[in-house]
Amino acid sequence: MIAPIDKPKRLHPATWWLALALLAAAIALLFMPRAAGAQRAGPDAGAGRGEMLVEQKCARCHAIGRLGTSPNPKAPPFRDVGRNYPLDHLAEALAEGIVTGDNDMPEFKFDPRDISAILDYIADISTPPRRK
Repeated sequence: MIAPIDKPKRLHPATWWLALALLAAAIALLFMPRAAGAQRAGPDAGAGRGEMLVEQKCARCHAIGRLGTSPNPKAPPFRDVGRNYPLDHLAEALAEGIVTGDNDMPEFKFDPRDISAILDYIADISTPPRRK
């Protein structure tokens, strides 16, 4: 007699984030030459372009600045993502398409230049402001 197959258990949200981080780490290795000293130039490079991209694609659900709450309570503020997860791990997820357990989040895929700009912006807002 064949034993019945149990229905798969739902993973805890923290497990999803860990899986996402591990997957992103593997893809991040593909983008490491950028971090090895490649310089960015032009008005559309860096954090300014990243801010524009997240404003267009992410701001309807996520808080995208140093302050404020996310319009969608289930969507973490980007400054917390940058403080709680290694940004290099997000490169792969942004390239392949972030998939979460939340069905409300659309799937986005970005090209390498946009990924670099978004990660620059998240790093910028995740850094606590300097005190004078």
